[in-house]
Amino acid sequence: MNNAFSAEAVTEALEILRDEFPLAIWETLYVTVLSTFFATLIGLPLGVLLVAGENKKILRVPSGVLHVLNVIINLLRSVPFLILMIMVFPLTRLIIGTVVGTPASVVPLVIAAFPFIARLVESSIREVNPNIIEAAASMGASPFQIIVKVMIPESVPSLISNATIAITTVLGYSAMSGIIGGGGLGKIAINYGYYRYQYLVMLFAVIFLIILVQIFQSLGTFLATKCDKRLKNRN
Repeated sequence: MNNAFSAEAVTEALEILRDEFPLAIWETLYVTVLSTFFATLIGLPLGVLLVAGENKKILRVPSGVLHVLNVIINLLRSVPFLILMIMVFPLTRLIIGTVVGTPASVVPLVIAAFPFIARLVESSIREVNPNIIEAAASMGASPFQIIVKVMIPESVPSLISNATIAITTVLGYSAMSGIIGGGGLGKIAINYGYYRYQYLVMLFAVIFLIILVQIFQSLGTFLATKCDKRLKNRN
């Protein structure tokens, strides 16, 4: 540990920073954004269904189906990500052809993220004023119109805020995927910081992860504020 910040260690860390970090940052962004995108494609409809299915004026979904969906979502959310990565090895190998590498980490990230996103979407949709939904239904709006033109637009600020939470969570998961050979900043932190005791390299990786989280959070907060009609009315 005393040699971790020696002149030689600093020089080597700076070389790694120059040679390996640009690709690692790109891999982290690539995996995070791609995984969040696919997880949202699954989680958004599920979250809407969980809310709309409870209102018989919108969708007539059997209570048994909603119960099964809730159980599946809760089960997947209960499994720690490191264990989940190992559990889905067969599925990852089936889809990607391998269980190591940056593309392979997308599969467990999507499976881990979509139940989380479904709950976030459910929470956002529940914030919509039920009187607005009732008014749309009484005016003859179809279930699809109520969902697309009322429920989702009215919850956009909350959805953006929760999307920010989701993408920063996936970013943290992507770093953990370095343990099983996933690429990105997590791989560098583990390979150099854990296996080779080059703590300065690990510190650089952590700093860049913090910067990425701050960027995503600031952008999400900005967009959520811009879309919030309540703040516009105050101004």
